[in-house]
Amino acid sequence: MGSVRINDVEVDVDPKSNIIQAAQQAGVEIPYYCWHHDLSVVASCRMCLVEVGEKKPDGTVSMFPKLVPACQTPAKPGTVVITDSDKVKKSREQTLEYLLLNHPLDCSICDQAGECYLQDYTYKFGRAHSRLNEPKVQRLDKYHIGDQIALFTDRCVMCTRCVRFTREISGTSELHVVNRGSVEEIDVFPGHECNNKLAGNVVDLCPVGALCSKDFLYKKRVWWLKSANSVCTGCSTGCSIEVDQNEDKIFRLRPRENPQAQGSFMCDEGRFGWKYVNSEDRLLAPRKGKLGTATPSPATEEKPKSDLDFSDPWPNILNDVNQAIAEAARHDAHKFVAIFSPFMTCEEAYLLASHLKSINSHIRLVLGPVPVVGADDCYPKGPKGESPAPDKVKFTIRAEKCPNRLGVSAILKHFQGEVIEWSTVQSELAAKHLQSALFVGGYPQPVLSNADVQNLSELRLLIVQDILRSKLTDNANFVLASASFAEREGTVVNHAGLAQRCHAAVRPPAEARADGRILMELAGRRGLFHADSLLQEIGAVIPAFAALKEATMGELGVKALS
Repeated sequence: MGSVRINDVEVDVDPKSNIIQAAQQAGVEIPYYCWHHDLSVVASCRMCLVEVGEKKPDGTVSMFPKLVPACQTPAKPGTVVITDSDKVKKSREQTLEYLLLNHPLDCSICDQAGECYLQDYTYKFGRAHSRLNEPKVQRLDKYHIGDQIALFTDRCVMCTRCVRFTREISGTSELHVVNRGSVEEIDVFPGHECNNKLAGNVVDLCPVGALCSKDFLYKKRVWWLKSANSVCTGCSTGCSIEVDQNEDKIFRLRPRENPQAQGSFMCDEGRFGWKYVNSEDRLLAPRKGKLGTATPSPATEEKPKSDLDFSDPWPNILNDVNQAIAEAARHDAHKFVAIFSPFMTCEEAYLLASHLKSINSHIRLVLGPVPVVGADDCYPKGPKGESPAPDKVKFTIRAEKCPNRLGVSAILKHFQGEVIEWSTVQSELAAKHLQSALFVGGYPQPVLSNADVQNLSELRLLIVQDILRSKLTDNANFVLASASFAEREGTVVNHAGLAQRCHAAVRPPAEARADGRILMELAGRRGLFHADSLLQEIGAVIPAFAALKEATMGELGVKALS
């Protein structure tokens, strides 16, 4: 560590950091466009120019004659930085005036309005008036940049973040700078659009409204959005994300920087894979009886339109479910299996496992189907699309398409000493050795084969807790309408054993309930579901989660399992 003086404030910084990072540590803002800590330094925008000097051994300070870019200048011990002098302020004004020469005044229709660096910096550091008298240079917008990306060319400030991302992080190199001078712009080669699996990150990287997501374009003003921190459930990487919503409707997911998880980015599969939350097949209420035999309530008998027409009150349903489980366990507990989804949180798995074992210790707890697609996809790619060497990997899309296999497995192992795999139960189902099952779903895509659904449907008792209607829910004796990842609180553990907290962003639809609330009431626990309290209990009861009892998880998570 070395001492650096920023505007007469002494701070100790890592010698590997630059002046922007040193200033951030000192609570001083240095504006920038082109710099990003995960990309190479080009120092092209000139927005971060500051006065820099060096403290001599005799205590005198020798200042450099010219302003230098803070992003490119290391914060060496003894460095003296001035960020608020008249010289620096004049430079920022001139830089912003230059950037705004040809920038269109379309903030009122721009998707980036409200979170735009150009707006913010112009307000804080810019001139009140433009001296330009000539017509602005106009360029054509480019909707062909990618399937999910639109480029508004005349808004671009040529920071080249997007170009460097496709070269250094994805390795696919679709985006390029073409031409020079006033006609310089971003483009792709014909037939080589920016459709790599990480392409959506260039929208996040763009500091202005040049690169926009077609999925979010013109949908909602950002100042109406409310955000909740969560974890992407698309794969076992466990990307930290922000869920942006308005009036209980999700509009977008964005990566939340977490060096312990994925870093600064996320894949498009996770970014755009949340649409099932708003599916027409969402289960909206609990139900008793198979759909073919269920009787609609008198108020809706004329026109049954959804599972709401066949619903029962939650207290009645949960009471009947408990009675059915107890009766099945008394008959033959060895032939009763509870199938735990790897999409459950640790708190949910703990509540269900402890409750079932309290009813009958011979009830078997099973890890449900773990979806795996292909092999791990690592970036940056080579020139021919080959994966990088292990020590060069900057981002990985995991083949395991679930968020919490490790966490659920650790809980099952604690309660019964082993983890029973789904393949074992499949064999028993096919051989007609089982009589009852409780199946917890939550999968965005179907994971059960037709044979599995048929075999489960033929059981004497089938209880299904899920978010989407399916053939399995239609043939279940009891259906518990549960919540998606964006509607629940809890903890998940990624492939590396990092435990992270999910926060509810929206409420479940209609009469559906968050899984934690369902299982709290099913277990007969008093009070409201509180993830922090349960996590403390889990840490005290299960040795594998002891780290969660002692540590404060925060928003970046805690290493829980090895």
